[in-house]
Amino acid sequence: MRPRKIPLRRCTGCGEMKPKKELVRVVRSPEGEVSLDLTGRSPGRGAYVCRQAECLRAARKSRGLERAFSCAIAPEVYDRLEEELNRNG
Repeated sequence: MRPRKIPLRRCTGCGEMKPKKELVRVVRSPEGEVSLDLTGRSPGRGAYVCRQAECLRAARKSRGLERAFSCAIAPEVYDRLEEELNRNG
């Protein structure tokens, strides 16, 4: 029996490839709303960030999420994401 393949995803903050279960998915819904997806199953375009607030700050500074979603993200959205990450992380 072959070992199970572990899906890897790149953090938009630090740029490291990590197992999908170690990252938090940030999703842009079909309506354009950006939010954290803790289940990993919400519909929409997804990007991944490490569970540390520093990685979210790095993604904000490098505009990694904006590039992943091909849209501008308001500063309030980043603040809300960081608050949610601190609460759930």
